[in-house]
Amino acid sequence: MVRPLLSLAAACFIAALPLTAEAQAGAPIIGRWDLTVQGTERVYPSWFEVSLSGHRTLVGRFVAGGGSARPLGKVTYDNGRVQFTLPPQWELQATDVQVEATLTGDKLAGIITQPNGEKHRFTGVRAPTLRRGAPPVWGKEIVLFGGNDMNAWEALPGGDNQWKVINGLLTNTKSGANLATKDKFTDFRLHLEFRVPKNGNSGIYLRGRHEVQVEDSPLGEPLSTHLGGVYGFLVPNEQAHLGAGVWQTFDITLIGRRVTVVLNGKTVIADQTIPGITGGALDANEGEPGPIYLQGDHTSVEYRNIRITPVVGTPK
Repeated sequence: MVRPLLSLAAACFIAALPLTAEAQAGAPIIGRWDLTVQGTERVYPSWFEVSLSGHRTLVGRFVAGGGSARPLGKVTYDNGRVQFTLPPQWELQATDVQVEATLTGDKLAGIITQPNGEKHRFTGVRAPTLRRGAPPVWGKEIVLFGGNDMNAWEALPGGDNQWKVINGLLTNTKSGANLATKDKFTDFRLHLEFRVPKNGNSGIYLRGRHEVQVEDSPLGEPLSTHLGGVYGFLVPNEQAHLGAGVWQTFDITLIGRRVTVVLNGKTVIADQTIPGITGGALDANEGEPGPIYLQGDHTSVEYRNIRITPVVGTPK
């Protein structure tokens, strides 16, 4: 009689597995989420994604107000309650960040507990897919910087403005404020040329939310944080940089979430999907137009010949 009882137990266990897997696969927290966080001194954007690992474990990745996407080894979801632990990103951080939230419909409300005990409250909405239903219709090219003035640009809050026009070049003389276009754009083709010094670092934010890295990258296997990468998300397929102190060229096309990056004539990212905002984004409103912004809070950098061709009409 023992064997039938064991077989029955095993059969019950096996029969329960598909139900468990089905419940996890259908967990409403799965997907991408745009967050707006109220910190102690400012409001800042954030983002996270939850996906299914195998059949029974929820995992993900998280982007805070700065830095790159960090992996989430386990996300707990039960009856509308979401919890996960965010590992440290910087060497000086010795304590994990705790995140907990409540999901109601397609809206989140929660608390991020920082390593120092500060509690930052946030709200979140499901990120838009940004899929386009028709091919782009290109408009007229707009010169954002042609060498004479900075009329199309404005310094962003958060530092002293170090941007100047020097010998026909848009120059950030030292670490200071970031610089953004006054106009906002949705889908576009962007051309620009740049020159970074030894160990220089800057960035080009598409719609003010997605950073294409500009830096004097090391040689070796490329990373998402190297020149031409979408910071923390998309890795260039090769090192196409020319080195410090040399003029280099970007041609970047963004349609919805799909981006193509051509660096010095080589396609290093080919029609790939940007999952979400990167660290340093202006906001988490991914469905809205945004400016082109140049990172000026790292090192000196020079830009020239900045032109953009927007898509005509409202994307569908």
